[in-house]
Amino acid sequence: MPVSSFEWDESKNEENIKNHGISFDKAQDALFDPNRKIAIDIKHSTKEETRYYCFGKVDKNIVTVRFTYRVGKIRIFGAGYWRKGKKEYEKKN
Repeated sequence: MPVSSFEWDESKNEENIKNHGISFDKAQDALFDPNRKIAIDIKHSTKEETRYYCFGKVDKNIVTVRFTYRVGKIRIFGAGYWRKGKKEYEKKN
């Protein structure tokens, strides 16, 4: 699916910065990591919408990004420096 851009809810972005120390703007860099890993978020996916995790490197840290595809855009829901995401990334690289 061709993707032209990223989008997110700005209030969720501000909440994410406070809670997890990373903006969605910065977190999108994880999706450009050539070694990134993408997994389906089974717990949060529905019949209408599949959600995903991306485990990728941003600067020198591994970031987990929760996202979906909507009308040619990647919509980010959450991001953080979670240990589980780091383990998944390191296991596959």
